[in-house]
Amino acid sequence: MPDPTQLSDQTDAVDDTVPTDETTAVDETTAVDETGPVDDGAAVDEGAPIEEVIGIAATIDEADTPPPAVLAEQTFADYGVQPAIAEALAGAGIVHPFPIQAMTLPVALSGHDIIGQAKTGTGKTLGFGVPLLQRVTGPGEEGWERLAEPGRPQALVVVPTRELAVQVARDIERAASRRAARVLTVYGGRAYEPQVEALARGVEIVVGTPGRLLDLAQRGDLVLAHARIVVLDEADEMLDLGFLPDVEKLLSSTPAGRQTMLFSATMPGPVVALARRYMTQPTHIRAADPDDLGATVKAIKQVVYRTHAMDKVEVLARLLQAEGRGLTIVFARTKRTAAKVADDLIDRGFAAAPLHGDLGQGAREQALRAFRNGKVDVLVATDVAARGIDVTDVTHVVNYQCPEDEKTYLHRTGRTGRAGATGTAVTFVDWDDLHRWAMIDRALDLGIPEPVETYSTSPHLYEELQIPAGTKGMLPRGSRTRAGLGAEEVEDLGETGRRGPGGAGAGAGGSRSAGGRREE
Repeated sequence: MPDPTQLSDQTDAVDDTVPTDETTAVDETTAVDETGPVDDGAAVDEGAPIEEVIGIAATIDEADTPPPAVLAEQTFADYGVQPAIAEALAGAGIVHPFPIQAMTLPVALSGHDIIGQAKTGTGKTLGFGVPLLQRVTGPGEEGWERLAEPGRPQALVVVPTRELAVQVARDIERAASRRAARVLTVYGGRAYEPQVEALARGVEIVVGTPGRLLDLAQRGDLVLAHARIVVLDEADEMLDLGFLPDVEKLLSSTPAGRQTMLFSATMPGPVVALARRYMTQPTHIRAADPDDLGATVKAIKQVVYRTHAMDKVEVLARLLQAEGRGLTIVFARTKRTAAKVADDLIDRGFAAAPLHGDLGQGAREQALRAFRNGKVDVLVATDVAARGIDVTDVTHVVNYQCPEDEKTYLHRTGRTGRAGATGTAVTFVDWDDLHRWAMIDRALDLGIPEPVETYSTSPHLYEELQIPAGTKGMLPRGSRTRAGLGAEEVEDLGETGRRGPGGAGAGAGGSRSAGGRREE
């Protein structure tokens, strides 16, 4: 593995990258990439190792990182990160890099393309976001006047959902708080005018969803001819949502000599074909999956109960009063259930908020902000609405309705116990779902084939989840200390930006119907 002190700065999975201290001008007259559309994914042997399909320069996994004791002593400054960025991170309490960051920073800073197999929750955003910041030049910084077109985007980060776009942009902005670099978040569901005006004023980093990005590019408002760093985050999710054709068009609008970072939890054929077409001798970085069985078993206490429909909300209300419970995500399979459970919890005195597809964009962002800042501590969400959300300090996950399959189970429970923390996952299984749970248990070898029948008064419920004796289904008034959803202002997002039939990016970015999964 390269010595990080010998390398320059680049980006990882959500940003733009350029050599370390090079805030000097880079030749931005590079020809735009005019490669054709991605090869048919069917032509890729999905059973073959990625190294055999793509010209991989090197492969790095967590075995190549320093031992935990050494990593705990290293700082971002040890990796050649600019003082302004390292100080901004330290001011936010971020001093020591996670393993994925230790793996990515040296490669990104050296200017190489990267294929990163890592999921949300591993800390990858700063792994590419920090190098990206070192690569771009903001107003008034050294090299600004020598840029070919100052104010045009120098870095592009493409993500599948608006929620992830907001999260990634927030993380990059935090690291850029002592820099002049400007970050713009772009996605559907918001009015065009503020985004167009921001682009006209000038930005260095654009983070957005494919549909709205492509729409703005085709209108001429988003110019990508100087975007020398491109990050594709959660490429497999973009494939699932039918976004890869839009991604190809965006890549074709960027310089041929760009640095490209592609992050994906899995590598299906079309994603491999995309990498083969648009990347040059990438380094393959493999991070531990926060949703894999090993990580889930080690970090998360898992309990499963066979519950009854008329008693489930009562059981939920009591477990939400368990000792040590912090932020909690309750998962439902349908929008109707998510809305009803949230209403029931609010009636019982809890600071809860729903998150599902029937909510407008303003209401969804209100719920997420309120959850992150602690005004509400219970988020009741559907799987589709919660896709891509990464909130730290989630202590409990509750599967109010049994997950569809083992993949969904791991994805849900993996929202807690992240970044070295521990967590608790509770699953309710109705009588009609016993067969579904049996298949999940068998696939994951959890050793809980027959969930114990549980009522809100069952002694084992109190003992296993550390619920204080005498707890009832109403939150005592003295414990109602959180401000609630109503205390979080609903942002005025303007019009949705729909442009009628045929408009690229029509509707909300990240929720297009083509190839997307629908909620019931």
